[in-house]
Formats: sequence, structure tokens, C-alpha cells
Amino acid sequence: MMRFHKACHRFSLSPLCHLSPPSPSPASSLLLLPKLSGFSTLSTRRCVRVRRFSENPLTTVMASRSASRLRSLASACSGGAEDGGGTSNGSLSASATATEDDELAIGTGYRLPPPEIRDIVDAPPVPALSFSPHRDKILFLKRRALPPLADLARPEEKLAGVRIDGYCNTRSRMSFYTGLGIHQLLPDGTLSPEKEITGIPDGGKINFVTWSNDGKHLAFSIRVDENGNSSKPVVWVADVETGVARPLFNSQDIFLNAIFESFVWIDNSTLLVSTIPSSRGEPPKKPLVPSGPKTLSNETKTVVQVRTFQDLLKDEYDADLFDYYASSQLVLASLDGTVKEVGVPAVYTSLDPSTDHKYLLVSSLHRPYSFIVPCGRFPKKVEVWTTDGRFVRQLCDLPLAEDIPIASNSVRKGMRSINWRADKPSTLYWAETQDGGDAKMEVSPRDIVYMQSAEPLAGEEPEVLHKLDLRYGGISWCDDTLALVYESWYKTRRTRTWVISPGSNDVSPRILFDRSSEDVYSDPGSTMLRRTDAGTYVIAKIKKENDEGTYVLLNGSGATPQGNVPFLDLFDINTGNKERIWESDKEKYFETVVALMSDQKEGDLKMEELKILTSKESKTENTQYSLQLWPDRKVQQITNFPHPYPQLASLQKEMIRYQRKDGVQLTATLYLPPGYDPSKDGPLPCLFWSYPGEFKSKDAAGQVRGSPNEFAGIGSTSALLWLARRFAILSGPTIPIIGEGDEEANDRYVEQLVASAEAAVEEVVRRGVADRSKIAVGGHSYGAFMTANLLAHAPHLFACGIARSGAYNRTLTPFGFQNEDRTLWEATNVYVEMSPFMSANKIKKPILLIHGEEDNNPGTLTMQSDRFFNALKGHGALCRLVVLPHESHGYSARESIMHVLWETDRWLQKYCVPNTSDADTSPDQSKEGSDSADKVSTGTGGGNPEFGEHEVHSKLRRSLL
Repeated sequence: MMRFHKACHRFSLSPLCHLSPPSPSPASSLLLLPKLSGFSTLSTRRCVRVRRFSENPLTTVMASRSASRLRSLASACSGGAEDGGGTSNGSLSASATATEDDELAIGTGYRLPPPEIRDIVDAPPVPALSFSPHRDKILFLKRRALPPLADLARPEEKLAGVRIDGYCNTRSRMSFYTGLGIHQLLPDGTLSPEKEITGIPDGGKINFVTWSNDGKHLAFSIRVDENGNSSKPVVWVADVETGVARPLFNSQDIFLNAIFESFVWIDNSTLLVSTIPSSRGEPPKKPLVPSGPKTLSNETKTVVQVRTFQDLLKDEYDADLFDYYASSQLVLASLDGTVKEVGVPAVYTSLDPSTDHKYLLVSSLHRPYSFIVPCGRFPKKVEVWTTDGRFVRQLCDLPLAEDIPIASNSVRKGMRSINWRADKPSTLYWAETQDGGDAKMEVSPRDIVYMQSAEPLAGEEPEVLHKLDLRYGGISWCDDTLALVYESWYKTRRTRTWVISPGSNDVSPRILFDRSSEDVYSDPGSTMLRRTDAGTYVIAKIKKENDEGTYVLLNGSGATPQGNVPFLDLFDINTGNKERIWESDKEKYFETVVALMSDQKEGDLKMEELKILTSKESKTENTQYSLQLWPDRKVQQITNFPHPYPQLASLQKEMIRYQRKDGVQLTATLYLPPGYDPSKDGPLPCLFWSYPGEFKSKDAAGQVRGSPNEFAGIGSTSALLWLARRFAILSGPTIPIIGEGDEEANDRYVEQLVASAEAAVEEVVRRGVADRSKIAVGGHSYGAFMTANLLAHAPHLFACGIARSGAYNRTLTPFGFQNEDRTLWEATNVYVEMSPFMSANKIKKPILLIHGEEDNNPGTLTMQSDRFFNALKGHGALCRLVVLPHESHGYSARESIMHVLWETDRWLQKYCVPNTSDADTSPDQSKEGSDSADKVSTGTGGGNPEFGEHEVHSKLRRSLL
């Protein structure tokens, strides 16, 4: 199962997928939830610590961990605080005086931003949506607004890279739905009145929503509040026709264990559920006296290099706790109330029925566990069972994988990516590395893909399906005559697509596409998939009248120098000929093909019966969805979502292009407030918000990504919120860090970073929309790293900076970071020169640091901000550190988000808006900036986020929807 986050108010198309809100929960769904510009938020301890320093005598304020925090929470949530009024610990009024501002700034309470920002963030969320398997119904999954901090403050266990709510035995900080409603999709494309799913307890928290394969039932879990905590989840089912829901189990003592797998439909009337073992008992008690010292040894001299993973097991007690919470008993449960336990309790991590629903692919973890890597690298057993629980055979028992090299494209040894063929019954396929998993090893082939039946005959060996010289990346199945195999290699950015005939050994594989993954202009698109009767997805073959060719649909983003123009091509797989059958509007709207809707029938789809779901949006009009029907291309709009923030409905948006000193073309999206006229209003204060990315070629770095006509989705901590405060926003100015040939991108990171920023600043000043002395820079995670480096090496460009959840000392991540896979000892100068911590003495502009106290991202420990703040303070820098209790790498609680917005707004109003002539500060500072600028080289943004962090979104082909 895969997750896909798309444009604002887009919805899920998941006939047989788990549906849960985007959260750290292990839900697997094809969710199309709001696309949010700026920076995204996730969920995530320690009291608000607010540290502030200026040239005045040092001041450090740390809030109390008990009563004062509770008082401030109550104040921040009170009615008076919502109106911006202040009590002793209340919210900051937008009209507070400078003295009041300073007093509040060193206070201990949570604050609220000005109403014009708060109103946008507090707007009610639009439901997520999911189509039924037969595409005749749409499920509305209703969501709440931002969660309260109390939800994050609940106790949690941090075990093997997983955060667990022990009270309800789920992942902690799990989002949920608050209600379900079903609409019939009528022939004219309109929706029937909503049929609410009834019977759900008041306040029930809904997760893991799935359709049965025949579309007649829904299954989901429910938690209810018990004494301030969520109860253990119980599995419920609902009859789609009547809308009535009930518990699946007659017994009230059977609870879902949702640490890893939750449940799957075996057939239309039976679910396989991962439950808490009834004989489990109480959690293990931590020994008061340890049995001995903690010892780690490498007397075998094994080379083991790992990233800075967090939340790892610390001792045997933690290992026992992990077993306690993660172990589950599998139970077969029928809708008629029949219950049967299958297998023995174990740490089951995935349950995958075969295409014909006769077999199960069952994965589980077992000891020995590790104290240096998360559970994804623990010993793993993969077995085949029948769906009634009979053991068939063991496919593999992979050993502990502590020694996976840090180089990109390195993988685990042994069988991996084990799956069922989507087009055939009970047929397995997988890949095995031939280089020991080490990407630095030169070998051919590098990966071999194998195939075998679930129950092979005695002596039957796996069949070699395909051999690859790059790293295997998956297969799209169609039938015995057609499948597409994908491979890629990050170092060279090469990606290849092979055409194979799985049922014909005498048909040689051939390359269909061989290109650079960076070259978006040459992207031919990806094949669209259709849903089968079995609930799987295969390549959709299209039949043209009086034509014997083999056609597929290619759904592409359509990147051009003028921006993306998405398309749908009819592609002859044998000749390579294309016919464009649909293309987005280019002038005003941005349209995309979201899903294939005419896939209820087996076999080839007739061209004249084609039906697709498309989205449509513009700069000022939020996304709506329509059905398009061939042959007359009739359009039926099926949604009419209201504008999420009408106060910004007339914002101005433009995709701008400009050039770096070394000739690299750069792009950015410039947003201006509603009603702004530069000739009358003059230059505005400007917020520059970005995130660097690595490239192998200047040409690819200079390509345009995105569309000027896309709707501006505004997230709860987005930079675009400051349009409501009359700022110009330069969103996503490309910051390409380029390493051509044998050169590594980071060898000239600072030079290219500064050159990109200089070009962006010069462009907005040239246009007359930004005041050169009133430009602030900000970013999240690797963008925070960027922000600190720009204040250190280009102080002449920015009035102040805002850095959230960043890493500032690369010597604390010695075995690689971001896309850097050299170690500290292999590239010492790179690590040191890239670290703004090492240049803390150069930072003279005001910098606001914000960090979640429970940041679990491997590259961005909270300690990074602590130590960077102390380094800045030690050199007299004007700086401030805000540590958010209970928050992780992104921020989710309403109190935290509102306070982050208040801190950000206060910083901008105090150190950016009033700024007049100190943009160049002292001559020494200007010289530092110029020296850095002279070395500049160039790049363009995009890029991958900090290793393992929440901005990472799997690159999914559109056809998976």
C-alpha cells in the first residue's frame, strides 16, 4: 500500500486500503489530502523553554515543569485568550506595546498570533474522501481541527524507533476521523444526500477505514475516551447499504493491536485481525537494580556505520517492553460472529493476502534485537500461510541488519520487496542483491528479480524474471505478455524502465525509457493502473477500434519552461508512438488526471468507454473534481468545496524566473497580498522561505517545476500566512547545490547557497515588491540549516532569520546527512564548512530557533538547537530559542502551532518590519558576505529532506491512484 499527498482538498481513492489521517500511525492509504505550501506539520516534551539573548545582559528563562505550565495552558485556551486579551499568562494582543511585547516574550505561557493569522489556521478542515471499489459511492471521512496539547502529553514508550501509547496499544500521537458519511455518485455526476454511518459511540476516534472488496461493508477501528485517555481500539464494521455500524467481535475483551499491522480483508465476509493476546498480562516492571553494565562490543572489527537514529532500545528491559506491546495474536473474524485464532503470538509487521485470497504473506520480527538500529532492521521472518492459518513454508529468515552501508542505494542482504503478482493467483516475486547490499561494490548484475508460486513443487527452483545493473525499484504488472520493471541509481540520477513478457522466456526484455530522473522535461509520464475484480491494480490496456496495437495510458506532469502542463497520452508500447488525448488548460487553470474510473470490467478497456477523474484549480480557485467521459469528453463536476480562506481569495501569485551568477536558471513563486499595487504601495517586507536540493547537472537544476496556476494551499505553519500581515512571500526559491561529474554537490555548498539567495533577493528588489532592508529568511529542517548558513555567510542579504527544527553541527551526524553519504572522516572539510555551528561567531543578525523537544528525526536532535543557541549566545548574537514541549520534528498541537506563529510574527514585526538601514550592518559583516558571495557557484532547489523526516513523500506514479 502506498500513500500519496496531493493538492488542497484532494481525496483518497482507496477501495481496499486502510484509511487514517496523515499521522505517525501505520495506516496505509491512498490519501489525497490538502497540499500545503510553505512547510508542513506533523505531530509531536519538556516545558516551554524560552531563551532570549541580546546585547543586553544575558537572560535565560526556563518555564516551570509543573504548575506554571498548567496555568498558562488554561489561559491560552480560555475565551479571553482567544480574543487576544491578556491575563498574567494570557495571549499577546496584536496591539501590544514594545514594552509589553518584551515582557510577554520572556513569559512562560502559550501565546496566540494576530486574528488574521489565527482565523486561517482555525478554519475547519475539509473531509478526506474515498471511492468505493465499484466507483459508485464516495466515503466522506470527517476530520477535526488541530489537536490539543493534552493529546501529545500522554505518556509514550520510545522503543526501537517506534513511539507507542501504552494505554491504548497503538502508535502514539495518532490522528483520527470523527465521523463517516456516504454519498451515492449519481449518473449525472452529482452526489446524493449524505448517509451518515450510525451507531458509532459519541466522541469515537476512527482509524484504519477499509472497504470490503465487494463494496458492501466498511471496517474500521474505534477508540473512546476513558478517564482522559483513549481506550484500546476495537474493530467495527458498517453495512454500506443501511449505514449501521457495530463491533466486529461479540466479546468486549478483544482489542486491536495497531503497533504494526491492523487488519486485512480475507474475503468479503472475513477479516484477519491483529489483536492483543488475551493472556498477555501486565507490562514488565523495570528492575530497580540493574543486572549488570550496558556493554557494546566490536571485537570482530566489523565495519558498522549508522545514521543518528533515535528512540532506540536502550537495554533488555526496553526489549521486553517492545515484545510486550508489539506482539499480537492473529484472529480470523467473520461478519457472522465466528472467531478463530491462527498462529502463535508474535511481532507481526505485515499481512498480505494473495490475489486469489487463498494464501497469506506473513512477516514478523524476532530476536536478537539491536540497540543501534530501529526495528526495521531487526531479524525478519517471511512465511506463506493459507488464509485459514495453515503454515505452508518459510521464504526467508533475514538476520539482523546493522551493517547496511550508508551510501545511497545500499540495501539489506537477502530477499527483499517480496510481494504477490497483481495479475496472477498465488504467485510471488522478489529481488535479491548481488552486491551484498553495498552500493559502492561494482558488479553486474546488481539485482536479480525472481518469481515463484506460493506452493512450489518439490525441487522447483525460483524463476529468474529479470536481471538489473542498477537498483531494483519495483514492477507494474499487466498480464503474461506485459510488465514494466523499474531500476535507478541515485549517484548518476539514471532511471530505466524495462518491458518484459513474464510468461514468455523467448521474448527478450527491452528498455522502454532510459533517462535522468532529474530531467523533468523528458519525463514521459507513468502508466495508469486499473483495479481488478480481486482488488489489485494492474496496467490498463486500451483497445482502439480497428487497431491491433497494444496501448497504455501515460499520465505525466508535463514539465515545461513555462511550468507544468499535465497530460494523458495514449502510448503504443511496441512502437513508441503517442497520441495526446487530454491536456491541462495552460492559461488560467491547473488540471491533473487523478484516477482511472472506468475499470470495473476485466480485460482491455475500450477507448470510447474511457472515464477519468480530474482535478481543476487556479491561483485563486481551490481544487474541485470532475469526471471526464469519452468519446465526447463530457465533464461532470462532482465537488464544490468552499474556499478555505476567503480573506486571501484574491492573493496575487506569479512564478518568476531569474539567473544565478554562474548562469544557472532559478525559479520561485512570488506571492503578494490581496489588493497590493507596487506603484502605489511601494516595496513590502518580504519573507524568503526555502529548502535546498542536490543536482548532478546545471541544466536539470535550472528546469521549472510546478505550475503558476496551482492553488495556494496554506498549512498551519505556512509562510503564506504572512500574506495576511501584508508581507511579500518568496516561496520555494530554488537553491540548487550542484555537483557535476566526479564533484560532490556539497563540496561547494556555501558558495552555491549564497549565490542562489543573492539572485533571489536581487530579483524581488528589482521588481520593486520587496524592501532590500526588510527581507527575512526562514526554513524548516534542512531549510533551517540553510537559514543559519545564510545568516553566517550572507548577512548583507537578510534582516533576520527563523530556523525551525534544524541541525547546525554536522559533526554530530558523522555518518552522513541529507544526501551526503561520505563520512565525517572522509570529507572533514565539507562537514566543518557546511556547519553554521562552526560559524556562530559570524552570525550578527537576529535569529529565532524553534525546535520540538521530542524531535525523533535522525538528523535533527533537539540538542542541535540547544548547542547552537549556546554557541550564538557565547558570541553575543541576538538570538532566541523556543523549545516546544511534547512536539516532534513537525508541530501538531494547537497550542504549539499558535505559539510558533506568535513567535514568528513577533520576530518579523520586531526585526524585519521596522528595519531601515542596518541590512548591511558593519563593514566587517559586509566583507564577510562579499567574500562568500565571490566564491558562489549555483543551484536550484527541490531536493530530498533530512534523512527520515516527515517531508519525505514517496514518489508515486499518478496511475497508482
